[in-house]
Amino acid sequence: MSAVRPGVAGATRTCPHCKATILESSAVCPACRGHLRFDAPASDAAQRFVPLKVEGTLNAPDDGAFEYTMVVVIRNERGEEVGRHVAGVGAVFPGESRSFSVAVEAVPASPGKRRRH
Repeated sequence: MSAVRPGVAGATRTCPHCKATILESSAVCPACRGHLRFDAPASDAAQRFVPLKVEGTLNAPDDGAFEYTMVVVIRNERGEEVGRHVAGVGAVFPGESRSFSVAVEAVPASPGKRRRH
């Protein structure tokens, strides 16, 4: 869990459905898509934006298979690693492919949720 105090931008909690660590302000879990809060204002969804999205496809060569590991790494403004997660592993065989999509979803933090140093 986060060291950020509850009620502050970036504070986290555990999803009661899948146990993923999610933002405290989330109305829907981004991992399992389970609904968490039904009182969330509709404006939250309208303000959501995607500042980063990367997509790609891996195709296996005709002469053999290969294994893959998808790793997501998050760094702060100083280049220090603040998070690392293995999102998935597997193998791709001749004639197969795998598509990957990484998206960062964001919503402005409410004015009352300022970080105090």
